[in-house]
Amino acid sequence: MQDLVQLLLNGLSTGAVYALFALGYTLVFSVLGVINFAHGAVFTLGAYFTYFLIGGGAGANGLLAGLQLPFALPFWLALPLAGLMAAAVALVIERIAFRPLRAQGADPLLALITSLGAGVVLVNLIQLLVGAESYAIPTGSLGNLPAAIQLLGAQVRTVQLLLLAVAAGLVVVLSIWIDGSRSGKALRAVSEDPITAQLLGIPSGRMIQIAFGLSGFLAGIAGGLVGLSVSIAGPYFGIGYGLKGLGVLVLGGLGSVPGAVLGGLIIGLAEACVPADLSGYRDVVAYGFLFVMLLVRPQGLLGKVLPTKV
Repeated sequence: MQDLVQLLLNGLSTGAVYALFALGYTLVFSVLGVINFAHGAVFTLGAYFTYFLIGGGAGANGLLAGLQLPFALPFWLALPLAGLMAAAVALVIERIAFRPLRAQGADPLLALITSLGAGVVLVNLIQLLVGAESYAIPTGSLGNLPAAIQLLGAQVRTVQLLLLAVAAGLVVVLSIWIDGSRSGKALRAVSEDPITAQLLGIPSGRMIQIAFGLSGFLAGIAGGLVGLSVSIAGPYFGIGYGLKGLGVLVLGGLGSVPGAVLGGLIIGLAEACVPADLSGYRDVVAYGFLFVMLLVRPQGLLGKVLPTKV
């Protein structure tokens, strides 16, 4: 029983991160029909922002070697602040890499390529500033919370529960906002048909900015939580999560918010079922599962079949 509880919590906490990551992809894809490949770099930045805001210092390499901010914020305050900073970076990416092409009516493939370029630039900028070494957010940042607790006989890390709770809370808030608020409904209208939405008086450009801002915020929060859970393994550590989030996006259904959550949890649980001595094959299991599912249902679990234009 306790092994099953442990496996479920491991899978759900990992899947929650994937779901947060895929939601960022989903928000941008729903309004632009393009995958933002710079999302992984924004996720990485969120982890670094959190690390420095709690008082972490830069290592011996990079232009900012030895740098440490003159203050140290509690993790509970640093995490949302890092999310806001990541959101600001996402808005800059939208302004530089997406908006000019959108204004010219360029092919969406070009926006995809520019987002990839923006991601590469960001990752290399991180390496230039703080080097390629690993950083760790100490679990002591959680204050008086214990490192682990007993739950139904299983020893569960507090970080895992925190990660699961924050991700679930953000998904609920995002769902309520999309379904119940005026701006959320406007975002849905733009995702359905941006031209008609514009004719109805909905500022499509503003809604696209909101989608990028929310996407960056979610990526920043996810990055900070993962940094706390497993450390920051250098500037490229967001790439693996980016690829996994892309798989979750496709598995759940492109542009589907519930699909992103469901896909993330499925991939997380599938990875958790892999025995510890075969942990090196977790990615094979996850992507193999994705491959089989897409052969059966190419539009994803909760995706819609798009009509063919003639």
